[in-house]
Amino acid sequence: MASDLLKTFDVLVFGSGLAGQTVALRLADSHRVALVAKRAIEESATAWAQGGIAAVLDDADSIQAHIQDTFTAGAGLCDPNATRFVVEHGREAIEWLIEQGVPFTRTSSGYHLTREGGHSHRRVIHVADATGAAVQQTLNEKVRAHPNITILERHLVIDLITGAKLGLESDRCLGAYVLDLDRDEVLTLAAANTVIATGGAGKAYLYTSNPDTSTGDGIAMAWRAGCRVANMEFIQFHPTCLYHPHAKSFLITEAMRGEGGILRLPDGTRFMPSHDERAELAPRDIVARAIDFEMKRHGLDCVFLDVTHKGEAFLLDHFPNIHARCQELGIDIAKQPIPVVPAAHYTCGGVVVDLRARTDVPGLYALGEVSCTGLHGANRLASNSLLECVVYGEAAARDIMAQKAVKMPKLPHWDESRVTDADEEIVLSHNWDELRRFMWDYVGIVRTTKRLERALHRIRLLEREIDDYYANFRVSNDLIELRNLVQTAHLIVRSAQRRKESRGLHYSRDYPDLLPKARNTVLTPSRR
Repeated sequence: MASDLLKTFDVLVFGSGLAGQTVALRLADSHRVALVAKRAIEESATAWAQGGIAAVLDDADSIQAHIQDTFTAGAGLCDPNATRFVVEHGREAIEWLIEQGVPFTRTSSGYHLTREGGHSHRRVIHVADATGAAVQQTLNEKVRAHPNITILERHLVIDLITGAKLGLESDRCLGAYVLDLDRDEVLTLAAANTVIATGGAGKAYLYTSNPDTSTGDGIAMAWRAGCRVANMEFIQFHPTCLYHPHAKSFLITEAMRGEGGILRLPDGTRFMPSHDERAELAPRDIVARAIDFEMKRHGLDCVFLDVTHKGEAFLLDHFPNIHARCQELGIDIAKQPIPVVPAAHYTCGGVVVDLRARTDVPGLYALGEVSCTGLHGANRLASNSLLECVVYGEAAARDIMAQKAVKMPKLPHWDESRVTDADEEIVLSHNWDELRRFMWDYVGIVRTTKRLERALHRIRLLEREIDDYYANFRVSNDLIELRNLVQTAHLIVRSAQRRKESRGLHYSRDYPDLLPKARNTVLTPSRR
C-alpha cells in the first residue's frame, strides 16, 4: 500500500491554466510530466478570462508603445527587463497558440484586434468575448492526448518537500505532499523540478471575479518553502463584475468599455470624465476607485455599464456570451444598462522569480498569477496576464530542459499517526466567511492604517485556530484552502502596511501622495 502512495516524475506542474498547460506541453516530448489540478483541469482562472491577449501584431503598433503602456499602468513599478522580455516575445507566444489550434476571431483582412483600458493601440487578440475558455479547451485536448502527461485531477497540494525540511545539505525542492480528494489519501509526489502555476488569491475577498480554486495555494506553499514574495498589496479590483443575486462571479469584460461602453449612475449621468481624462478607458485601478467613490457618495449598491447605443447586432457579434448570460438573468443589454460592481480580480504580486521563472528555492518555478515577474508593477495592464503565462511557460520549460540530472533522495511518506478525524466543517466555514468579509471591508479598494491593523489582528486570531486544527486533525480540502488563504491574506496586509504612499492599486487615505521613487515591497521568510 505504501508504494502506491509514492509517485515519481521528471516534472510536477501544479495548476491547469494557461501557464501550467504551456509548460507541460513544452516539456512533455522529453520529460514525464504530472499535471496536478485540485478540480478538473478545465476549472482554472484562464477559462474565465474574457477579453484576450495583448501583443504587438499590427504595423501601426510598436514594441515600445506596448512597453510604455505597461509602464504607465504599472505606476512606475514595472521591471524594465521583465517587461521588455514579455512584450518582445508577444508575437511568438501568439503564433504558438495559433499552432496549437486556438481559433482567434478573424476579419476579412486578418485577426481582429480590440482595444482595452490603458492601451494606446488595438493590440488585444481574442476569441469573441470568451478567449480564455477557447484557449483552455484547445490546450486541454492537447494535454489529455499526450502520452507523457499524467493528469491528476482532484488532487490538492498540502506542502512542498524541500531538502531543508528533510535536514539535507541542499534546500532543493524535491516534490510535494498531495491530498487525493476522492480517495482521502496523501500521496508523495517526487520530482527534480516543480512548477507552481496555481493562480491568485481572489477568494480572500467577499466579491471576486475568480473561480473557487483561487485560494492563494501556490503563494502560501512557496512562502512556507522559503521563497520571497513581492508586491502583495497590489490586488487588482476589476471595475465591472455583474451585480445580480444569481450571477456568481460573472465578469463584464474590459473590452466592452474598449468598444464604447459608458459607465453611468442610476439617473443616467456619466461620471468617468470627472475622474480621469481617459474616462472609461482609464486603467482599472482608476476606474475601480471612481466606481467605489460614486457608490459610497450616493449610497448605491451598484453603477451601470451602458452599451445600448452599440446596437444588438454589434453586441451579438462581439459579446455573445455576455449577451446570453445577461439574457438568462432578465437583462437585455441591447436595451438595458448592465448593473456592475468592482470585484477582486487579479493578484499583481506573488512569488519572486527571475526571467526563467526560477524562485529562490532550487528546482522550484512559479508561473502566471502566482508569480511576481515584475511585469505588472503596481497595476496590471489589461490582457498582459495571459501573454505572461505563455512567455514565462516557455522560458521555464527551456530552463528545465537545460538542467543536469539530479540524484533524488528517498522521500518520507506523509505522517498521519498524530492526527484524528474531526468535524471542523462549521468552524472552517465560519472562519472562511469572516476572513473574506473583513478583507473586503479593511483591505479593499481604499485602505487606512487603522483598517489594516484591524485586519491583521483578526488574521492572527484565525492563524492560531488553524494551526491548532492543522497540528491535531486530519487534513481536508477546506482546512488546506483556508490555511493558504489566511497565510496569503497575512502577506497582503503586511505588504500594505509597508507601503507608505498611494501607488497603483494600493490607495491609502493616510498616505495619499506618491513617493518620488518607486520601490518594490519584498517580504522574506524568517526561516529557510
